Amino acid sequence: MADDFTFSITTTRFDEDYSPSEGSRITTNFANLARGEHRQENLRNALTMIRRRFNDLADWDNPDRDRYRPELEIVSVQMQFTAEGTDQQFPLFEVLDIQIVDQRNGIRHQGIVGNNFSSYVRDFDFSVVLPAAAAAAGKPVIPEDFGDLHGKLFQHFLDSPVGQERFPQPPVVCISVSTSKTYQRTENRHPVLGVEYQQDDFSLTDAYFAKMGLQVRYFMPRGSVAPLAFYFRGDLLNDYSNLQLIGTISTMETFQKIYRPEVYNANSAAAAVYQPSLGEQDYSRTQIAYDRVERDQLAATQAKYTAEHFITPHEDLLDQWTANYPALVN
Repeated sequence: MADDFTFSITTTRFDEDYSPSEGSRITTNFANLARGEHRQENLRNALTMIRRRFNDLADWDNPDRDRYRPELEIVSVQMQFTAEGTDQQFPLFEVLDIQIVDQRNGIRHQGIVGNNFSSYVRDFDFSVVLPAAAAAAGKPVIPEDFGDLHGKLFQHFLDSPVGQERFPQPPVVCISVSTSKTYQRTENRHPVLGVEYQQDDFSLTDAYFAKMGLQVRYFMPRGSVAPLAFYFRGDLLNDYSNLQLIGTISTMETFQKIYRPEVYNANSAAAAVYQPSLGEQDYSRTQIAYDRVERDQLAATQAKYTAEHFITPHEDLLDQWTANYPALVN
């Protein structure tokens, strides 16, 4: 049954001339920047922020802070399958991949894929499944199988020939820490990732990513004002080079500053005991236009699209596939 689902990949260069294709998810954060009157200025400023932050962290043998140029590429994964005797296709997820160009010697380094991970099925889970479960129970509730389909599709892609060929190393998904949890600073420090934070209780997002086969750790890099959540397979601290980790930090910290400035562009750094808040007033805005309210509205719209075009018409097939797919071995 697992072999009935196959995958294909398309890629698009993400630069100041980027324009979202008709098939791209309009809620994807990088696509959101590329819309409207200031689209090119938005993109240029975001890419400049990434480049400067990269060279700030990669400061060895880099006295002028201009040695490295990160180059970004959007990776779009489509899923193919057969249903009712006809071939079907559905967009599974999109991520950013990074190449790091050493402008001193021309060498290109492969970065880490997984930046700005976005998924139609995840939109469906959080915007359709959770509200429906709460309405039925009369209170907030998490269904036992919440995230099962999404997690198994993600793992199936990573372990597929297409996934293995395109991604020689496992992805790292880096996102904001949860505003509903409290984080405590530890004594553990990494030369690139920075100081580690821990929490006693996993968030809903942590549990959701766990079903994707990803564990989580929280680090606040040098010069940052809040920890980032890193979701990964394997060993985050030893499986990747310093330049690779810097590529992920510089990319995702930039996007977090743009759409969560209350947390990641705050005017004071996280304390030893820290709970992030979107109600914070002491922060600076970037010079980049981003409509967070519109983004949330579009997420709900695309969740409904997923229900209508993927989940509902193929419910029996998806339920059977999910039930038969091997359980995750921790």
